[in-house]
Amino acid sequence: MVLMTMLAACASVSRREGADRVQALVGQRVPDAGFWSQAPQVPAAIESRVNELLAAPLTPVSAQKVALLKNPDLAASFAKLGIAQADVVEASRIGNPGFSASALRDGGPSKITMGLSLPLSDLLLLSSKRRFAEGEYERAQQLIAAEIVTLCADVARAWYEAAGARQVAAMRDAVSRAAAASSDLAQRYYEAGNISALALKLEQASASQARIAASMARAESTRARLALNARMGLNGDMAGRWQLDVPLAAPAETEDELETLRALARENRLDLLAARREVDQLGEALGVVRRWRLIGNIDLGVEREREPDGGKLSGPSLALAIPLFNQGQAAIARAQAQLEIGRANLARLELQIDNDVVLGRDRVAAMRSIVEDYRSALVPQREAIVARQQERTDFMLSGAFDLLLSRQQEFDAYAAYLDAVRDYWVARTELGRAVGTVLPSDASISTRVIDVEALLAPTEVSAPEHMHHGGSADAMPGMDHSGHGVPAMEAGPADDQAPAGGEGRTMDHSGHGSPPIGPAPTGTHGAKERHEKAQDTSDAMHDGYEGSK
Repeated sequence: MVLMTMLAACASVSRREGADRVQALVGQRVPDAGFWSQAPQVPAAIESRVNELLAAPLTPVSAQKVALLKNPDLAASFAKLGIAQADVVEASRIGNPGFSASALRDGGPSKITMGLSLPLSDLLLLSSKRRFAEGEYERAQQLIAAEIVTLCADVARAWYEAAGARQVAAMRDAVSRAAAASSDLAQRYYEAGNISALALKLEQASASQARIAASMARAESTRARLALNARMGLNGDMAGRWQLDVPLAAPAETEDELETLRALARENRLDLLAARREVDQLGEALGVVRRWRLIGNIDLGVEREREPDGGKLSGPSLALAIPLFNQGQAAIARAQAQLEIGRANLARLELQIDNDVVLGRDRVAAMRSIVEDYRSALVPQREAIVARQQERTDFMLSGAFDLLLSRQQEFDAYAAYLDAVRDYWVARTELGRAVGTVLPSDASISTRVIDVEALLAPTEVSAPEHMHHGGSADAMPGMDHSGHGVPAMEAGPADDQAPAGGEGRTMDHSGHGSPPIGPAPTGTHGAKERHEKAQDTSDAMHDGYEGSK
C-alpha cells in the first residue's frame, strides 16, 4: 500500500514548470524576452502581437520578440523538453509486476500453481534513477534555453546585417548617381571637342562600375532583409510589411574588460552549465554502478499452489542472479569511460568559450578602432577635399570632373564607414553570443550615427571673402557639397523603407559627444558674387568652352 501511494504521487511531472524554467533562464540573458511556450495560446492572439511588433520600425529587440513568437525552431526545442519530461516519468516507476501460472496433471486432477512477483532491483534503484532523470530534465532545460539564446543572437546579427546593407545600398546609389553625372558631363565635353575619347571612356567605365556596385548593394540589401525575415519565422510575403529602425547606433562609450567577460561567460553560458551538470550526473552514475555492481535482476513475489487433493500452499518467492561470471566490471568500465568523455567535453567547451571571448573582444576592439579611424580621419579628410575642390571649381582653378571625383570618393568613404559600423555591431553580437548574456557596456548605447539622407543632403555654404586674398584653404569653415553647375546628387532609399530621423542638414559621426566631422556652415560674405561667377563658369563648361577653342 505504501509503495502504491508513492508511485501514485510521482505519476506526473509538470511540463509547464519546465517551460517556465526555460523562459526564466532566457529572460536572464535576453532583454525583454517573452515567448510562446507550451501554455495554451490562441493563434489569433499570437498573430495580433506579431502584427503589433511589425507595425513599428523593427529594432534588434523587437525582431527577437517576433522570432520568439513565430520561429518554428522554438516549437522543436520545447518538444525536446517533452522527451526529457517523459524520461523523468519513466524513471519514477518500477517495472510492472509479473504474474505466472501453471497447471500440471498426471492422469488425475491438475496441480495449479500461481505466482506474483515485483522487480526488487528496480525498487532498490528507484531513488537513484529518478534523481538522475531529474538532473537530465534540468540539463535539458539549460540546453533548450541555450538554443533559444542562440536563436536571439542569430536574429540580432541578421538585423545588423540587414540594417547595414540597407544604408550601404542607399550610399552606393548616391555614388552611382555621382558617377553618372560625371559621365553625362564628360559626354557633353567630348561632343564639344574639349576632352579625348579616352577620357570619356574612363568616365563612362567609372559610371558603369559604380552602377554595378549599386546594383550589387541593392541585391545584398534584399538578401539580408529576406534572411532576417526567415530568422524571425515569417514567410516571404511578410518581408515587405516591416521597416528597419535605422540608422545604426554609435559604438558603445566603453568596452568591457576581458576578465569581466570571462567571468560572465563562466556564469552565464547555458551550454557550459549543462556540460557541468552532465559531468556531475556521470560521476553520480559511476558511484551507483559501483555500489550495486553485484546486484542483477531480483524478483520478489508470492506463490500459491493448489494440490490435487485440494490442499493449498502459499508463500514468498525470490529469484535473483548469482554474480558468478559477471560482477559488473563492464558496467563500471563503461561508466568510467563516459565520465572521462564528459570531463573531456567540458574541458574542450571551456577552452572554446575562453578563446571565443578573447577573439570576440579583440575583434570588437579592432572594429572600434577602424570605426574611429573613419570617423576622425578618413571621412573628415574626404569632406575637406570636397570643400577644397569646390573652392577650386568656384575660382576656375580645376574642372568639374575633379569635384565630381572627390564627391564620389567622399561617398565611398561614407559607405566604408557604414560597413565598419555594421561590422562593429556584428562583432559585438558575436561577443554577446560567446559570453552568453547581454554585455554590461550595452547600458552605454544610446545615440545614433550615420543617417544617409543627412550625410548626402547638400549645404549651401560659400567660401569666406578672405579666400580671394590668398587665405589658407584650411581656414574655410564650411563646404558646399552640391557644387555650382554640377548635377546635384541627393540620397534615395535603397528599398521600401525611408531612414528614421535625418531631418538635420549636418551629421554628427561621433555618436557620443565628440566633435562632428563636418564643421557647421558659417561665413556668407561675398557669396552672391562668387556664385554668379561660378554659374557663368558652369554655363561656359556646358557649352563646351567654345570661346576658349
